[in-house]
Amino acid sequence: MSKKVMIMDTILRDAHQSQAATRMRTEQMIPVLEQLDDVGYYSLEGWGGATFDSCMRYLNEDPWERLRTLKKYLKKTPIQMLLRGQNLLGYRNYADDLVEKVVEKSFENGIGVIRVFDALNDPRNIESSMRAIKKYGEKYGGVAEAAFSYTTGPVYNIEYFVKLAKIYEDMGADNICIKDMANLLLPFEAYELVTALKKALRPETKLHLHTHNTTGTGDMVNLMAIQAGVDIVDTALSPLGNGTSQPATEPLVATLKGTEYDTGIDLNKLIPIAAHFKKVAQELEKEGSLNPKVRQVDVNTLIYQVPGGMLSNLMNQLKKAGKEDKLPEVLAEVPNVRRDCGYPPLVTPSSQIVGTQAVMNVVMGERYKMVTKETRDLFAGKYGTLPAPVNEEVAAKVLKGEKRITYRPADDLEPEYEKLKAEVVEKGYYTQEEDVLSYASFPEVAENFFKWRKARGEGVDADLAKTGVYPV
Repeated sequence: MSKKVMIMDTILRDAHQSQAATRMRTEQMIPVLEQLDDVGYYSLEGWGGATFDSCMRYLNEDPWERLRTLKKYLKKTPIQMLLRGQNLLGYRNYADDLVEKVVEKSFENGIGVIRVFDALNDPRNIESSMRAIKKYGEKYGGVAEAAFSYTTGPVYNIEYFVKLAKIYEDMGADNICIKDMANLLLPFEAYELVTALKKALRPETKLHLHTHNTTGTGDMVNLMAIQAGVDIVDTALSPLGNGTSQPATEPLVATLKGTEYDTGIDLNKLIPIAAHFKKVAQELEKEGSLNPKVRQVDVNTLIYQVPGGMLSNLMNQLKKAGKEDKLPEVLAEVPNVRRDCGYPPLVTPSSQIVGTQAVMNVVMGERYKMVTKETRDLFAGKYGTLPAPVNEEVAAKVLKGEKRITYRPADDLEPEYEKLKAEVVEKGYYTQEEDVLSYASFPEVAENFFKWRKARGEGVDADLAKTGVYPV
């Protein structure tokens, strides 16, 4: 029986998010979209994650227009997106009516597969998303892919992940994804985990592996997972593959060629596409958004569990504080903070919360002398249930008498969509329902983008339009 392996290529989203701060512009994608569509991928990841923020903040692009453009050219290959559960495309919990509207509009504008996850692996935080994905997925022919964040620690073992995967499958997930955001999953562990998951899940449920090559083990992880029976793996075309990105696509296609796992992809079709993205990578490097260092192997990730994006954020915080020499101390403090707050996986937004608190602990010279609101909320249960018990001594210092919640955090939220729509309309920025969702995700960033868009539409000088200043 054929064990053909399917590939999702991340070149249009996570590859440049991991290596170039999500700075690839739509115009840099368009020339090869039809060629990408003809490759034979399972899907192409092109939306979600940080694209919303980056499109509006740095590129003066409407993220919804990017999605519609991708769909115009990608007629055969499903476009996949990443959704942060109740956090949607931003960094806070959103009301259920916004969750449903984002999912509906994503499918309506061209998404074919939605991968949804929660930073704390709290199933309650993806309930609303999964209901909406199943509802509108049925209408538009979309796929529900539920992901768990892979990490290590005292509470994490094969039984933990299998149990979580079964919960997600019972929610209606068509695919289950192992989301190894920091390349912590090692090859032989990948074989064991995939073997256990394939045994536990229903035959029709596809198993999808997402890893990076930060620690240099990504190719081996993919290969061992494939031998254990994984159905889909994530790779990135070589110009933006490897390092903090996904393992490169071309070597895996070549490796599996002629075997029982043959992807069916013609390497000759990938070569001209890779040549195009090599030029794009050079442009991004010239602009300063792509640092060649992100392509290097960093085994420290296995020790400190700090993903590439989190590391650059820590370095930036220390630079602003004039404490760049404190980086080794901060890296050593990250695991301590993570242990104190119940061993959360280090992925957005928990990675930023833990990292920022580690910086403050080191810079202030006293642990938890100053605490961020996000750290307090994490201890208070406002992001969801933490995987392991917290350090109660630290919790008492952080919470200062504030009570913890044990229910689903979003239960406290009133419907938001109509109120936000009224704000966008009143400010004169409303052109489509999607504008409300952009504004909900990043109010200030979206408003600045709307000003720029309005200025451009009114024919204001291009230089003035870039500043967001236009005649009233």
